Amino acid sequence: MNGTVNSGIITKCLGGLYTVESPDGIYECTARGVFRNRGITPYAGDRVKLCDGVITEIAERKNSIIRPPLANLDQLIFVVSTCSPVPNYLLLDKFIAIAEYKGITPVVAVTKNDLGDGSVIREIYSRIGIKTLSVDYDDSSTVDAVRELISGKISAFAGNSGAGKSTLLNAVDPTLNIPTAEISKKLGRGRHTTRHAELYKLSGGGYIADTPGFSTFETNRYDIIRKEELASCFREFTDFTEECRFKDCAHICEKGCRVLEALSEGEIAQSRHESYRTMYEEARQLKEWELK
Repeated sequence: MNGTVNSGIITKCLGGLYTVESPDGIYECTARGVFRNRGITPYAGDRVKLCDGVITEIAERKNSIIRPPLANLDQLIFVVSTCSPVPNYLLLDKFIAIAEYKGITPVVAVTKNDLGDGSVIREIYSRIGIKTLSVDYDDSSTVDAVRELISGKISAFAGNSGAGKSTLLNAVDPTLNIPTAEISKKLGRGRHTTRHAELYKLSGGGYIADTPGFSTFETNRYDIIRKEELASCFREFTDFTEECRFKDCAHICEKGCRVLEALSEGEIAQSRHESYRTMYEEARQLKEWELK
């Protein structure tokens, strides 16, 4: 035991063992029992200090998601295909709301542009300030744009099985050498993937995290947004919510609701408001014990 203290980032959590990458090497570690006593679980993405193979300190997180357990994400990149499968706007909007709620930058990457028209997806999300990228494998500059976006950052990719997430990951960084079938298997395993989280180091700097396909996941496995907080997770609503007649306006059917006026005037996309209405109703039906 040499007592040397090292700093690093957790890149893998599995069964109480943690892989930590530091400037002077990669370590397999356990965590101090005091973390468990305090109800703290180390996550992939955590910045930590370690000594003699034991994690002794976990730096404050800027954000985290529960399942898969990931911390300090810079961005969540949602891979959406123009067809096969067709875009599911409700699922996409649910995950964008979670990203907004957590302070993680949402990004939309549109795939299969050679098979379908991605202009509607691009229009809906780019107009509200969400970075929206079109991926065309015949145009290397579109892959370069994704590669540039994730360089030096911690990013998580999510997408419906079949949306082309694994193809995009391998195109962005072939040195990852993750077999497509392996990624697809992870995407399809549903809740059983939740105990394992891993960051893959990018050759250009930064890390990516694999996440389950969001077609198989309930968003409340990531976090729960109360109905009173939901409107603030729809960034285009915030320009109008202060102008509503009532301070506790739900933006569903109230008279004098400025959000509904903006919707009728085409300033808010119909699909986005429909997602909001569905999510609001789901949040309204949550029991108090589910919110704890």
